[in-house]
Amino acid sequence: MMSSTRSRAIIILLFESLLTCLCGAVAIWLRFGTESAAMLHSLRIWLKVGLLMLVVQGAFYIFDLYDFRRIRQRAALYVRIFQAMGLAAIALAVSFYVVPQMMLGRGVFLVSLLLMLTLMSCWRVFVNWLLGHPRLAERVLILGTEQPAINLAREVLERPEVGYRVVGFVGDDPALVGKSLINPCVVGLNSELEEIVHRYRPDRIVVAITDRRGHLPLDPLLKLKLEDSVAVEEMASFHERLTGKICTEMLRPSWLIFSNSTHRLHLYRQLRRLAEVLLATLGFMLSLPLMLVTAIAIKLDSRGPILYTQERVGLHNALFKIIKLRSMRTDAEKDGAVWAREHDPRVTRVGRIIRKLRIDELPQFVNVIRGDMSFIGPRPERPVFVARLTEEIRYYSQRHLVKPGLTGWAQIRYPYGASVEDALEKLQYDLYYIKNQSPVLDAIIIIETIRIVLFGRGAR
Repeated sequence: MMSSTRSRAIIILLFESLLTCLCGAVAIWLRFGTESAAMLHSLRIWLKVGLLMLVVQGAFYIFDLYDFRRIRQRAALYVRIFQAMGLAAIALAVSFYVVPQMMLGRGVFLVSLLLMLTLMSCWRVFVNWLLGHPRLAERVLILGTEQPAINLAREVLERPEVGYRVVGFVGDDPALVGKSLINPCVVGLNSELEEIVHRYRPDRIVVAITDRRGHLPLDPLLKLKLEDSVAVEEMASFHERLTGKICTEMLRPSWLIFSNSTHRLHLYRQLRRLAEVLLATLGFMLSLPLMLVTAIAIKLDSRGPILYTQERVGLHNALFKIIKLRSMRTDAEKDGAVWAREHDPRVTRVGRIIRKLRIDELPQFVNVIRGDMSFIGPRPERPVFVARLTEEIRYYSQRHLVKPGLTGWAQIRYPYGASVEDALEKLQYDLYYIKNQSPVLDAIIIIETIRIVLFGRGAR
């Protein structure tokens, strides 16, 4: 099931695509007047307007204007829109210079950008108000009063943009009724569930009872489910859709056993492997000049080899040698293996640049060609860290059920990790990918990775 955040983003994207095309058409009408009617019947004109739409929407995406968690203040919204329109103007100007036939016409380009800047600013202010309006949020009733239920409510409260609002908790302890657990209070007992549903009219009941033997009101839940008056969902499924990760405390082995293992997914993996070999070969050949220049810079900057190999854990715990351009001093691990830190003093001058731009990762195209790695998957970790994390984190070994990747869901959703706590957080995203991997999710990861590389986010 698609998350409410993603579905809203897609709806807004489609509407803004129409709005962008409308601005282009209005600009043509304002510039050419009566001649515009004949022009707008031309397929060529609409191809030009389509290019305008794609560039503007791409710029909006690059500046996080479809990630409603990042932009909550109106001033920040205006700045991002202005930056996105500036980038779109530059990209379109370059496009028109390279392909003059795609130029909209004298003055149309400037008028359309001014129209979009004005309309998009007004529209986005309205959207931000709309998404944050409590009356439009889906009402959620949480069945349970223990810590997992409270943690789930906290996740919802921290994400007002997702469109959920907790109306209360339902438990089996009369002493808790009327008391606030976090923000909403306990509104009643399990035995009163039907009456509570009629009183508070929730859209969804989330079952967050950990010990269900004798505590789960089966008959009322079954009746409400069959009446189709309210959606009933398990806490783990709701949490997964809400956060884009799988909480290891809620995880059951059956989730991974019965997840996407269809014949079509197996065929997709085979086709993806073929595409990866072709793309990795092409990527290696295209990046070879850049790697050669970097190799010279590394050699001039510090003593030691240009390439750096390191043992990593891959599919089904098999060990392989990952290949990177050296970005640290040769004595970086004289005191033993440690995670890279922010502003790590072991990183060389050239290393800081190539790590920021991810140039040091380019030789890993060879790992993809050899079959050690995939383009998308959990980042491979070192055996010494895997042994430690497997002991300390439940289900950590499950991340080796798929090939490690150059990029992954955890890499685009969580910054660089350098602790057991970070490893646990990233594991939850990796498990989400393993359970939900699909062509659509892979496409999202690739697009997000390109954006992260362009802006140099999360590198150490």
